[in-house]
Amino acid sequence: MDFSYSPKVQELIKKLSAFIEEYIYPNERVYEEQLNAQESRWSGVPPIIEELKEKAKKEGLWNLFLPDSEYGAGLTNVEYAPLCEIMGRSLIAPEVFNCNAPDTGNMEVLVRYGTEEQKRKWFIPLLNGEIRSCFSMTEPDVASSDATNIRASIVRDGDEYVITGRKWWSSGAGDPRCKVAIVMGKTNPDAPKHEQQSMIIVPLDTPGVKIERMLPVFGFDHAPHGHAEITYDHVRVPKENIIWGEGKGFAIAQGRLGPGQIHHCMRLIGAAERALEFMCRRVQSRVAFGKRLADHGVIRDWIAQSRIEIEQARLLTMKAAYMMDTVGNKAARKEIAMIKVVAPNVALKVIDRAIQAFGAAGVSNDFPLAAMWANSRTLRLADGPDEVHKELVAKDLIIAGGYNIYPREIEEVLYEHPAMKEAAVGVPDPYRGETVKAIIVLKEGMQASEEEIIAHCRKNLTAYKVPRIVEFRAELPKTNVGKILRRALREEASRPQ
Repeated sequence: MDFSYSPKVQELIKKLSAFIEEYIYPNERVYEEQLNAQESRWSGVPPIIEELKEKAKKEGLWNLFLPDSEYGAGLTNVEYAPLCEIMGRSLIAPEVFNCNAPDTGNMEVLVRYGTEEQKRKWFIPLLNGEIRSCFSMTEPDVASSDATNIRASIVRDGDEYVITGRKWWSSGAGDPRCKVAIVMGKTNPDAPKHEQQSMIIVPLDTPGVKIERMLPVFGFDHAPHGHAEITYDHVRVPKENIIWGEGKGFAIAQGRLGPGQIHHCMRLIGAAERALEFMCRRVQSRVAFGKRLADHGVIRDWIAQSRIEIEQARLLTMKAAYMMDTVGNKAARKEIAMIKVVAPNVALKVIDRAIQAFGAAGVSNDFPLAAMWANSRTLRLADGPDEVHKELVAKDLIIAGGYNIYPREIEEVLYEHPAMKEAAVGVPDPYRGETVKAIIVLKEGMQASEEEIIAHCRKNLTAYKVPRIVEFRAELPKTNVGKILRRALREEASRPQ
């Protein structure tokens, strides 16, 4: 794995670091002063933000997150990682460069799955920083960490869809520039479990959309961006507002979460780095019990441990980014899950040590540490709680030596091949998972060789999950109602060759 920076990235790091030092840090307090000077913290956006956005555009530090070179900087995840980390050093920085959540995730959804009209109407204004958006998925009445629990309904009625439900933690909805929400709900409760949900575009000025309240985070309101509880009361939008198609919501959510999760992790490492710098400066200027804090052994232990943990988190983040770039988000899901657990917890520990070193000042608003801690703590929940990510990692390692193979996962990849009609997968040695066999039926009139099937799987699966044997059949055995006898086929395919 090569994590060295290209000349292009080195130049961007240099420019971005200089911009942060010259314009962002000095204006953090200006931002708060302008926000507090308004009639309400929700009535407008501090003018300094738009001024800084214009400067960032002029310097070419704009939409760096988007890998599409037509719309963004065309950077890989590995290349974007150090830049995102730098932005994470300040809570106001990501928006200045148009690299802030949830807009980045919503833009990626629209550029990947949106129609040309959806892109023209919503993606381009977001890309230009003219409007903002929110993402309405989490619901107060269900455990939303399991996306299949979502209850909000999206019902087709002629040329329209009717959306009904209650959402909360729709981040960004408080911003007066927020014009649109991407809402997740159920279009078909009777469909297979992961095909019941859909995503749809809802302009926030549509009749029936009501922001009930803004939710504080450990006492921080995060104005004017904020986190809203929203009621969608029989909201009608054109059928053209559905994204990708009915039943695609879960697939879109999985595609959206991968980049969003790792971007959070990159920013958290930046926050931890800044907290460590704060701590190192503070302990050199304060004296307790006859010597500088920096000369106390416990303080040095905190500093050393913080550096060790940050370096470890950064390396795991870079590995996850590398895998996303080389084998795809799906194959990198375990690494993404691991870093989504590690990064917030490392940031929390480092920031907590810095707060401890600052004493009472650390929990005040005179320094950004308390706000950074609150933000980091929320990220143990946002985009999936730690426990969900650990469950994913454990499931992938549960069979001897970490060589666990889920036939369904491989079958899903096989079904993505355009010639695939039916497939069943077995593992001859379940204790090592060294040889995977696929039994497949091709669509009528379609052709594919064993080599082509294996090559397709290599692009989408970790190496040890790729089938080594492919058996072609005219048809697969089924029940009298047409259901594939998948368990029997998997057992057959699992017999030693």
